Parts: sequence; C-alpha cells; structure tokens
Amino acid sequence: MARPTALPAVAVTGVSLVLTLAVVVMWLGTAMPWPVALVVGLGIDGGWLATLAYERRLAAQGDHSSAVTAVGWSFGLLATGVLVAHALIAEADTGAWLAVAWLPIAAKALWLVHGLWERTALTPAALTAITGIQQEARDEAAVARARLRAEATTEETRLTAVTQAGARVARVQADTAKRLSMAWSTLEAARSGQDTGRALTSVTSRVTPDVTPRWELPVWGPNEPLTALESGPALTDAELDGVVEEIRTSRVPALSYREMSTRFRAAGHSASEVRLRAAWKRVAA
Repeated sequence: MARPTALPAVAVTGVSLVLTLAVVVMWLGTAMPWPVALVVGLGIDGGWLATLAYERRLAAQGDHSSAVTAVGWSFGLLATGVLVAHALIAEADTGAWLAVAWLPIAAKALWLVHGLWERTALTPAALTAITGIQQEARDEAAVARARLRAEATTEETRLTAVTQAGARVARVQADTAKRLSMAWSTLEAARSGQDTGRALTSVTSRVTPDVTPRWELPVWGPNEPLTALESGPALTDAELDGVVEEIRTSRVPALSYREMSTRFRAAGHSASEVRLRAAWKRVAA
C-alpha cells in the first residue's frame, strides 16, 4: 500500500525529470545535435533516478548511505542549476522558467519527508494499542479531576459549616459576656451603695457587736483547680459503712442522705460520691 507521502514525491519527481530533459534538449539542441542533447538530459535524469532507487532500497533494508545521499542531492542541484541557467538566458518567459526551476529540489525534499514517514510508521495493531492507552489515560485523568472537585466541594462545605458554627458560638459567648458584665456592674453598684451595701451585709453574715463584715463580690474568673475527690487516705467499705451509719443515726429521726453527706464532708472524710451513695444504701437497707 502506497504511503500518503509517496504520491506527491513521485508526481513532482516525474515532472522534474520531464522538465529537465526538455530544457536540456531545447537549450543544448541549438549548440549541438539534438541526439547528443537528449543523451545529456537522459544522463542527468538517469543518474538522479539511479541514486533515488538505491536510496529507496537502502531505506527498505533499514540502512542508509551518506555517499549515495550526497550523489543524489548533487544530481538534484545539477538539474536545478540547468533550469535556472536556462531561465536566465531565455529571451522570453524568464519568470515562468524560474518559477519551475525549484522542482528538482522540491522532489528531493519530498522523498526525504517520505523516508521520515516510513521510519516512524506503525502497524494498525500498534496504533490501536496506543489509542487505547491514551484513552485510558484520559479516563483516569477525568476521574481524578472529578474526585478532586468532589473532595474540594465537600471540604468547602465542611469549612463553611464549621465557620458558621464557630460564628454562632462566638456570638453566644459575646452575648453571655455582655450579660455577665452587666450583672457584675449591677453587683458592684449594689456593693458600692451605702444603704444597699449595709442591707446586703446584714443578710449575708451574722451581725455581731462592733463587727460588720464587708460583703464581697462573687468570684468571676479562673479559680484554683479542684482537688481529687479522695485526697485523703481511702476508707475501706466496712470503715465507710461504719462512718455513714454513725452520722446517719446521730440524730433522731435519722438524717437524710443529703444531710449525712454534708456532715461527712464537714468531718474531713473523703470518699467519691458513688462509694458514699453505695454505703448509704447498704446501711439504710
């Protein structure tokens, strides 16, 4: 099957051969017998065709010869030189002859392009495989782009939700701080007032002669960290039951759990709320 680049090369080569032969016969036929001029023209065309055929044979075998290529270009340049010289000497239609003088060089260039085409040509199976690989790569790239866009959209939605939630929390905190500040200002004004301060002092602590304790504002801010629920020596269950029973029956009728728990803590004992309540259930059962 002829390659697409072979047909133009063959056509331009044929035109160049005919044109070169005609110019040589017309030009040299006036100075020598026309058979001699015909032989000269056929010699130029024959040498060009011989070198071209040998180049094509080497290309088919995967080989190359710089010497043969140089000889072929020499015949092409000779044919072009003949056409240019005839165009310059011709008395009429000089421009037309110069316009076709480049055809031998163009033919050599087309054969060069055809040789490059053959060296890079692939079989239909290879082309099909390459097409499949390219399509697979395009598919993977499209899937990756879609995945990245989906992840970006999800992340954008998450960040928007987090930002909105943070803004709501900030607004609530600001509103709470504003209300606490207003309540603190109200307490400070009540504490600073002469009559109001005296009245609050009288109800916050027992009044004794010559002693009027100052009413202090409640603490608003960081406090000392709480100590562990069982900072002292841990009581065993039996000891804990004995203490709970003693405090509970210290009065008649027996104390409630809340009263017992308050006295238990006030007496300096330590126990977690879970153990204390379990002991209460055991002794009160």
